[in-house]
Amino acid sequence: MNNAVLEAPLRPLIAIVGGSKVSTKLPVLESLMASSDTVIVGGAMAFTFVKAMGGQVGNSLVEDEQLDLAIQLMETAKQKGVKLLLPTDAVVASTVSADASTNVVPVNAVPDGQMGLDIGPDTVAQWEAVLRNAKTILWNGPMGVFEMAPFANGTFAIAQTMADLTPTGVTTIVGGGDSVAAVGQAGLKLKMSHVSTGGGASLELLEGKVLPGVAALDDA
Repeated sequence: MNNAVLEAPLRPLIAIVGGSKVSTKLPVLESLMASSDTVIVGGAMAFTFVKAMGGQVGNSLVEDEQLDLAIQLMETAKQKGVKLLLPTDAVVASTVSADASTNVVPVNAVPDGQMGLDIGPDTVAQWEAVLRNAKTILWNGPMGVFEMAPFANGTFAIAQTMADLTPTGVTTIVGGGDSVAAVGQAGLKLKMSHVSTGGGASLELLEGKVLPGVAALDDA
């Protein structure tokens, strides 16, 4: 993967960003909003956006100090004409455990005592349809606690959709340790155009930073 992926990608370019915290992905989100046609936000970090919009998030992980930032990012997307997609439903449970009892609820109506731990089936269906229109897909960050079976479907469904699209000519790029682990766990690592094992480096590249190794290759 080199800078050309972001400088002159085949479009539409759709970026999928997941994981726990908005704060750790802020530079990536800002950079991707400057280069993407659509940005999909999943994982626990989506609940910071949901709460910022007045949704009920129960015990879901939320960065309260980032609520204003979430609003600002949504405004930035609107100004740039970038579609910012959030989940519509979520798989919830009262505990993060492999034998947890789960329910599917609207993402903005998580009951007290419950937490969102994966994107729901309606979200998966909607996002799969969106991804089928892409020419380039960048993915960094899982959609839920994929290490546990009750909360793995969303992440694995996104991985499978990307794997299915790769042979049709879509450039599919996976970066970041958790995303790479998820693709590996799903047995789909070899089905992607590019999988970056250097999580930190791939994040920096997505942030728009020039990496010495990439610069040397570009100059060669």
